[in-house]
Amino acid sequence: MNKPAVAIDIEQPNLPDGFNEIALKSGGYPYDTPLKRKVYDAELDALHYELVKLQTHVRKTGMRLVIVFEGRDTAGKGGCIRRFTRHLNPRHARVVALSKPNETERGQWYFQRYAKHMPTRGDIVLFDRSWYNRAGVERVMGFCTEDELADFLREAPQFEGMLVRDGICLHKIFLTIGREMQLKRFHERRHNPLKQWKLSDMDKAAVNLWDEYTEAKDEMFRFTHINMAPWTVVRSNDQRRARLEVIRYVLSRHDYEDKDAKAIGTVDPLIVGSDTSFLHGSSKDALKTKTT
Repeated sequence: MNKPAVAIDIEQPNLPDGFNEIALKSGGYPYDTPLKRKVYDAELDALHYELVKLQTHVRKTGMRLVIVFEGRDTAGKGGCIRRFTRHLNPRHARVVALSKPNETERGQWYFQRYAKHMPTRGDIVLFDRSWYNRAGVERVMGFCTEDELADFLREAPQFEGMLVRDGICLHKIFLTIGREMQLKRFHERRHNPLKQWKLSDMDKAAVNLWDEYTEAKDEMFRFTHINMAPWTVVRSNDQRRARLEVIRYVLSRHDYEDKDAKAIGTVDPLIVGSDTSFLHGSSKDALKTKTT
């Protein structure tokens, strides 16, 4: 069992001394300190200009762009999406965050409720969680049967293959964090009045289900990390770095008019990756890979 290096009770008002530092380095995260705010703001401004250029390109060419955001609870999906869309035209860049299915949707083909949200020509759609709910929350919390899970793991690559063959550009991004960082963020949600709405019953249950979610994630990657629609993992212990790297990664995958490669910079290989060390290992594994 993956136990935190320092045990905490999120109901207690104060974290143990030094826990913030432990949390940042948890999971073998490769940076000792968070990115400074001044650096973050400057880089984010530059990337926002590039995102507007990318949206102009999407509109001109009729591209259909889909970005799926999945990840550990508290990993920062919502924050990344908000920074991504901040200066985009909302008429042609929308966020899809579906609630639990209603009675009618439960009787449909599983992928049907997601398929209807796919973009038309010239539009961008960002999924704040997606059809992968079945491989994560539904599996761990017992909301689907073993047969339904097996069907999903077999059919998800087929569904995504249909999307890509039809011309949709699909990015699948998984945000991950260390165990102690997750506990720190749960603790903040519990005690910060402005964030308490984020602490759902599912979140409270997830506090003690780290290993179960790890097993679910690993199996999901084994079945759905395919050449036509691969996963990209972003290590998100430092939210500022994660937000920049998500945007930088997407921009780096597209060519568009007046693209400023210097403003975009280079995707950080210690933060972003798709190899085995990212999909099934820790940041320490990635660091060894880069230095040996």
